[in-house]
Amino acid sequence: MERQEFLAKLGITLAAVCTGCSLVSCGSNPKNEDPTPTTDGNIFTTNLDSELLNVGDAKVSNGVILARTAPGNTADAFSAVQVACTHEGAFINYNNTAGLYICPLHGSRFSTTGSVVQGPAVNALKKYNVVITGTSLAVRA
Repeated sequence: MERQEFLAKLGITLAAVCTGCSLVSCGSNPKNEDPTPTTDGNIFTTNLDSELLNVGDAKVSNGVILARTAPGNTADAFSAVQVACTHEGAFINYNNTAGLYICPLHGSRFSTTGSVVQGPAVNALKKYNVVITGTSLAVRA
């Protein structure tokens, strides 16, 4: 292979790799925008008879991640925070073993109240209120 052909193929390969990187980078996710509550003031609701039955279960809806952090159907058994990492907007996950929200791209860690435990993020996640009526759970701003 001649030098010019090698450089041309190398350039195409690098362009493909860079394009792939931008597709999975933090910046490709939605921005941290406040969810829009419905007319009743709820960001979303869930039925505890059919969802979030086990400690560690989580649900994402309307820009919020809701996780069951303890047994029982009381508000303090759940945590609701913005789903977009404050570092660059990647969607976080709840890790039940660690009891933390973790950004899968750069490793930022957040407590169940949204405070930063480990960077690179420096800003806390927005925390939302959980209200339980019977078996209905509502997330509110």
